[in-house]
Amino acid sequence: MRRRHRRTLEAIFARPTRADIRWAEIESLLLACGATLVEGGGSTVSVSISGRLSTFHRPHPRPETEKGAVTELRNFLTEVGITPDTI
Repeated sequence: MRRRHRRTLEAIFARPTRADIRWAEIESLLLACGATLVEGGGSTVSVSISGRLSTFHRPHPRPETEKGAVTELRNFLTEVGITPDTI
């Protein structure tokens, strides 16, 4: 995992929850973790890691991900065993 991916992962797990993480950085991290991304309708993207699936909405019109989506992503990553401590 590259340094930029680790920084993105740490930003996702930061407290208080951040609202300035760019979605492109999150997608890059997910791909580096072996995720499969499938485009859905509109702004949705389904993410599959280790046989678990979750659906997220890409932010628009701004590139930064909202706090609620970051919290959902944090929960999903924890569920599949990806945390700053495990990487």
